[in-house]
Amino acid sequence: MTEVVDDVARVIGVRVALLDRLAGGANGGATRVRLAGRANAVLKAVPRAHPGHLDELSRARRVVEHMRGRGYPTPAWLGVGATATHVWHLMDFVDAPPAPELTPSLIEQLMDVIELQAGQASEPYDHWSYAWRVATGQGTGPAVDETPEQSRLREALAGLPSHSTAVSALVERLRLVCADVPPPPAAPDMVHADLATPGNVLVRDGAVVAVVDVGNAGSGTRATDLTTLVWYTFRDPLLDGVRRRLWAKVLDLVGAEGSAMLAATHILHMLDIPIREGRHDAVPGVVERGHRTLDELNALR
Repeated sequence: MTEVVDDVARVIGVRVALLDRLAGGANGGATRVRLAGRANAVLKAVPRAHPGHLDELSRARRVVEHMRGRGYPTPAWLGVGATATHVWHLMDFVDAPPAPELTPSLIEQLMDVIELQAGQASEPYDHWSYAWRVATGQGTGPAVDETPEQSRLREALAGLPSHSTAVSALVERLRLVCADVPPPPAAPDMVHADLATPGNVLVRDGAVVAVVDVGNAGSGTRATDLTTLVWYTFRDPLLDGVRRRLWAKVLDLVGAEGSAMLAATHILHMLDIPIREGRHDAVPGVVERGHRTLDELNALR
């Protein structure tokens, strides 16, 4: 970490002192730091995964700058950089804790936040065409324009059916639902890609004051973020009402085929996480929720 802190100080031009680890930041520990002569900030550093990793952070910084100019509630990024072993980004500190869970009120507020993403695609990191490739298993090959992270995920998802007969049956059902879906047209929205993680939603007095973890942001349809919220609402019967409004908005934005494609992609990702992490006892619950998601969507189509 010393090497990272030294690099941060070099890039931003002031001394940096580590203060404490912050709650959240599961994908790459968030640490509060003090900047000499300036306000506190948040540093996130992760191991360098591939040669283009710093370029991806620079893309995310441009998305942040673009969206903040349009009133999107995400903290400013103060700098990005890389050492031989890590990439890092530094952002403004927001004095608000992450939400412990998403309530109906917070989800309604996030729906309003997502509306700010409409028509704001600014970087060619396409979550929409990626979802089509994942859901249908088509359009693969060396000519596909996707990030190393997207390629890695698609390769991992291809091996899901080998986990168990239950997982294989669900994957087959997803493939059948999406088999005839044509490649989607270009979509004009900004996509956050992880708004349904409570730790990425900072709250004060019951109000959303910031959304963070924009590192995977790109372009596509904002229905992607609404679909991740749909999945979250299955956790609690008290969220059933807001889920109906989410489904209605997704269907209005991308229609029945697009909704199925986004739902299938998210279900596959949710299957991959516990399998990859060795939490096999969690897989049956994901399988059950996956079938329930499809059943509910089919009833609404």
